[in-house]
Amino acid sequence: MAAISRDLSLSKKPSHFPSSFHSSRSHFYKSNFHHIPMKPVPTTRALKIMNSFSDSSEYQPNQPKATATERPIPTTATTTTDVSSVSIYKAFSLKGMTALVTGATKGIGHAIVEELAGLGAIVHMTARKEAEIQKCLKDWEEKGYTVTGSVCDASVSSDRKKLIQSISIAFDGKLDILVNNAGTAIFKETSNFTDEDHAKIFATNFDSGYYLSILAYPLLKASGSGSIVFISSVAGVVALPFVSNYASSKGAINQVTKNFACEWAKDNIRVNSVAPWSIKTPIIERKMQEEGYIEGVISRTPMRRFGAPSEISPIVAFLCLPGASYITGQVICVDGGFSVNGNFPAHD
Repeated sequence: MAAISRDLSLSKKPSHFPSSFHSSRSHFYKSNFHHIPMKPVPTTRALKIMNSFSDSSEYQPNQPKATATERPIPTTATTTTDVSSVSIYKAFSLKGMTALVTGATKGIGHAIVEELAGLGAIVHMTARKEAEIQKCLKDWEEKGYTVTGSVCDASVSSDRKKLIQSISIAFDGKLDILVNNAGTAIFKETSNFTDEDHAKIFATNFDSGYYLSILAYPLLKASGSGSIVFISSVAGVVALPFVSNYASSKGAINQVTKNFACEWAKDNIRVNSVAPWSIKTPIIERKMQEEGYIEGVISRTPMRRFGAPSEISPIVAFLCLPGASYITGQVICVDGGFSVNGNFPAHD
């Protein structure tokens, strides 16, 4: 669907954005994205790491040569047991990298945008509601993040195609990071699910990320070191009640993560999934109003609490970092121990 964009840019546009992007702060324009060209401010965690190292602390050991059967090792990656082959600063910085995050005005997606932008990435985010995008962009402008946004329903094929076309123009045919976060859930007994329920769940949770990854593949390949992260769920790892369709869509994500990782490794594209448990997002906060829900979650979670979006976003960011350059095809559960709890007592 087309987006009517409110341009929040300053007077000078970065060179990587199309000339069609307007620079006035006081008017509405029809354009691809909302742009906030400001210098990203690293998060506190990143600053502590970065400020502890300078360029003078970098080591330059000889890189091992690839054999005839091996592909060259990316220069940004740690290639030997000596971790000093890249500086800590470079290993834990996304400075100058481009990222696309779907479903990013709330919850986990919102936190991911802030994490990536805080580490220096130039982020484009999407959501379905214009007003929510506007609110987020204003907040991120005040924080100094380099973020743009556009209306996109990731479950709709035409929206996905328009989005990737716009991304290709804005980022000069390259994309470093794709985070497939858009998702939804319907809670019902399996026998009560309708055809419409099933179609909606799979279109939003699975099809969106599956097809966006395929569409973005040329851009990720062109970057030389692309990274895809799917937001999955422990529901795709263990059996949970009332979410058989949701769980199936997440299980499909976990499997395609492995397939994409193996198929696209030759193109230096890494693919991983992060599988949260009960995180305090709008959907879960509504569930928390139901009698017994909080107690049920806590009693089955060894850490005895719900998670927060800010505990998911750093894992996503890490998987996108140069320091994670040898990690691919993994499904990482971030669940307070829930998925490994066999028969520990329900209560302390």
